[in-house]
Amino acid sequence: MSRTVLVVDDDAGVLEVIAGMLEDLGCEAISAGSGVEALDHLRRNDRISILITDINMPGMDGHELAQLATRLRPELKVLQLSGRERRRDGFPMIRKPFSAEDLARTMEQVTGVG
Repeated sequence: MSRTVLVVDDDAGVLEVIAGMLEDLGCEAISAGSGVEALDHLRRNDRISILITDINMPGMDGHELAQLATRLRPELKVLQLSGRERRRDGFPMIRKPFSAEDLARTMEQVTGVG
């Protein structure tokens, strides 16, 4: 079953790698470079069912984005990414750097995609 996943990171290289991993899992990946851009995608695309967001971003961080996104779309599954932040807000988190296998395992646990 294909899912549409919105991936948010301020590093274009990281976005490209994660999008590729998601496509290998059979997902449609949509990329955004900021929280504002991500919210715009969520407002315009009702197929998005999963949000994967970096926590450390300039402007709107991943915590704020996750809170605003789930207010906008309560059914949205959220997975946060970070290399240095600790988990908070009750959203699942995967530590950077991670492998495709790590992402696949976490996606299956959090969203049922595997």
